[in-house]
Amino acid sequence: MWAVVHYKDGRVLKGFTRDFAPTKKHFHLTSEDDKGRGTEHRVDMKTLKAVFFVKSLNGNKEYDEKKRFEEVQGSKLKGLKIMVKFSDGEIIRGITLGYSKYGRGFFVIPVDPESNNERIYVVADGDYDVKIGAAAEK
Repeated sequence: MWAVVHYKDGRVLKGFTRDFAPTKKHFHLTSEDDKGRGTEHRVDMKTLKAVFFVKSLNGNKEYDEKKRFEEVQGSKLKGLKIMVKFSDGEIIRGITLGYSKYGRGFFVIPVDPESNNERIYVVADGDYDVKIGAAAEK
């Protein structure tokens, strides 16, 4: 799986993983960055903000991603609406099937089906605010 790892300290690492599991304390990411391509990194979950599982590591810089529920056809969204606002100001909206404030983390499927992000794993002990249901739409 292609993944973009966002650390709490602002670092970003791009590559692929074969052993990510939300129940594990760590996983491995093989770097696809120009510097260090092919280097395997051990990624500790406690150091992360989120893991973005993506269609492409390059994305599409020309595409204007939809960030709000009213911008997409709602009938395709199945699950609990959620909005996550990270301490760095980044906001993601989408749906989740497994949010619990007591878990290790949770997956968010972005509101825009054409987004480069297929799903995002938000690490539970990160610094963020969560809104669910109708509150996620604001």
